Amino acid sequence: MIVAGIDVGSLTAKCVLLKDGEIVAYKVIKVSPNLEETAEKVFGEVLREAGIDKVDKIVATGYGRNKVSFADRTVTEISCHAKGALFFIPTARTVIDIGGQDSKVISIENGKVAEFVMNDKCAAGTGRFLEVMASALHLKIEELGDIAERAERATKISSTCTVFAESEVISHLASGERVEDIVAGIHEAIASRIAAMARRVKVEPDVVLTGGVAKNKAMKRALERELGMEIKIPAEPQIVGAVGAALFAMS
Repeated sequence: MIVAGIDVGSLTAKCVLLKDGEIVAYKVIKVSPNLEETAEKVFGEVLREAGIDKVDKIVATGYGRNKVSFADRTVTEISCHAKGALFFIPTARTVIDIGGQDSKVISIENGKVAEFVMNDKCAAGTGRFLEVMASALHLKIEELGDIAERAERATKISSTCTVFAESEVISHLASGERVEDIVAGIHEAIASRIAAMARRVKVEPDVVLTGGVAKNKAMKRALERELGMEIKIPAEPQIVGAVGAALFAMS
C-alpha cells in the first residue's frame, strides 16, 4: 500500500510517500500564492523522485489543506503532528511545533491528543518573528542559530509584539549592543513566549520539537532552559505533519 501525506503550511508545502508504513520519498518546497498549484507541484515532484505513478490514498493537512482538491480527505494539523511525532519518537508525550505563522503545543496520552494550545493570531513565538528580526539585523534566517551560539549574554527583548520587538532590536543595535547578544535575546524571547503557552497544557517528557525552526540549535537550547527539560528533535522535523497525514491515509 502506497499513501501520500501533504502538509500545506503558510511558508512551505511538504509531501511524504509511505510504502507499507515506511518513508520512501519526501519533498519540501516553498509555498506560492496559489496553494492548489503548490500542492500539485510538491506531490508531482515526490512521485517523480520515487518513480511511482499513483498512490492508493492521499490525506491533506495544514493551513492550506482545504485547497488540496485531489486529496481523499483532510485531517487537522494537531492530529497529524501528534501522529507524525509518535512515528519518529514513540515515547513522545508533548509536541511543540513552531511553524511559519503559528505555534502549537500538543499533549499526548495513550497515543492520542489529550489537549492542545495554539497561537495563530500573533507572529510572536513563530518562524515569522525570527524572519522579521533577521531582516532588521540584515542577516539570513539560517544564520541566526549559529550567531546566537556565540553570544556572551542575551540582550533582554521585553516586547512580545513583533512590531515593537523589531523597534527594540534596532534600538539595541544603535546603542552598541553586540549582534550575537541581540540574536540570543531574540531566541530567549521566543522560548519564553512558547514556554508560557506550553504551561497551559500538561508538559511531560519526552518533549518533541517539530517544524522548520526545530533545525535551529539555539532555539532548541533556549526552550530547554525555559522548560527545564530535554527536547528531542525528529530526523527531519519539517515533515512531521505530512508523515502524520500519510499515516492517517493508511488507516
